[in-house]
Amino acid sequence: MKTRQLPAHTIASLDELAELVRRHDNLFVRWSAGPDIDSHGRSRDELTGIELPGLSASTLRVEPWWGDRPLRLWVARRLYDYRHLGDRRPDAQPWVLLGRERGRGPDNEPLVECLEPVAWVAADVVDEAARVVEDQNTQWGPLDRGATGG
Repeated sequence: MKTRQLPAHTIASLDELAELVRRHDNLFVRWSAGPDIDSHGRSRDELTGIELPGLSASTLRVEPWWGDRPLRLWVARRLYDYRHLGDRRPDAQPWVLLGRERGRGPDNEPLVECLEPVAWVAADVVDEAARVVEDQNTQWGPLDRGATGG
């Protein structure tokens, strides 16, 4: 993968991200220092050190089982589920890329080839996503990832 320029645009709201997802099928969100740092095009499995055949990312494509539920809630959930990566690595922030899936990683995450960096996602959007998802708690059950159950 050749060196990519940093996205010039920053997504400022969940609604803006939802509209982007509505227009494109092959968008992913990646938490890292950005496309320039990721220009090598590969992630590494933290447990084994094995180089993976793409960048670990999370798809923004809506799954058919989501039905007619709000797209805004879908993208909120996608950001919410991986926001801990920003806590683990201070240089990591979310950015959206147009990509092609090259395989699956050890946590079954998509491993993607970055075709084009699209936009950064503002920290306020991640906070907005957390509020939206946490407001769903009474409808979705416990959001504690350590809770038992199936």
